[in-house]
Amino acid sequence: MTDAPAETAEPSFRSDVTVELVKHSASDTDVLWAARVSTAGEQSLDELRKDPERSRGLINYLMRDRHGSPFEHNSMTFFISAPIFVFREFHRHRAGWSYNEESGRYRELRPVFYVPGGDRRLVQEGRPGQYRFVEGSAEQRALTGRVMEESYRRAYAAYQEMLAAGVAREVARAVLPVGLFSSMYATCNARSLMHFLGLRTRHEQAAVPSFPQREIEMVGERMEAEWAELMPLTHAAFNTNGRVAP
Repeated sequence: MTDAPAETAEPSFRSDVTVELVKHSASDTDVLWAARVSTAGEQSLDELRKDPERSRGLINYLMRDRHGSPFEHNSMTFFISAPIFVFREFHRHRAGWSYNEESGRYRELRPVFYVPGGDRRLVQEGRPGQYRFVEGSAEQRALTGRVMEESYRRAYAAYQEMLAAGVAREVARAVLPVGLFSSMYATCNARSLMHFLGLRTRHEQAAVPSFPQREIEMVGERMEAEWAELMPLTHAAFNTNGRVAP
């Protein structure tokens, strides 16, 4: 099935990502009653009425000794807008995650494209496992912006041309690049989020080094900020114990 394309929009370019916490059931108390059921049974429900600060040590113990299941009894749903190449990496995280992404089969895709911002380091030096990124020259930065914008404009014009000729959206979308912005809902629990953050962010307290692409790290940083507000004791224990998921 095909339909007439919407009025052609002019391509726009952005260098940021969007992360919004849209709903949640997540608190440090969730960890405590889940952990204490093993020894207290139904009395573990009493934790629901206690100040979790009194049990900071238990949360740290669970994190330190990697008793992970108590960190799964919570839920956070994020609405994320980012380039498609970020989502291709994101979807490699499967355990404890659920995703629904906008579809290029069922809607006409909007022309919003990623161009690196001024703080994005452009040049890779060294070999895999030992490389680092450096700023790059003003000429390289100007070239990157110009070439990417020109390429995006050509690709979106080709997409619109096919839609106008009656070609199905699911076929026409093949010409669009991975720098196109997409959106999705992503639902996780604290344990699966900690695993994601351990791999997709760099942090001075991390016991195991990570080398994420900057754009997915930007998403991770924003998700972590929301989670830290919901579960501050769990977040603190995660950092204290080397940012390794239990």
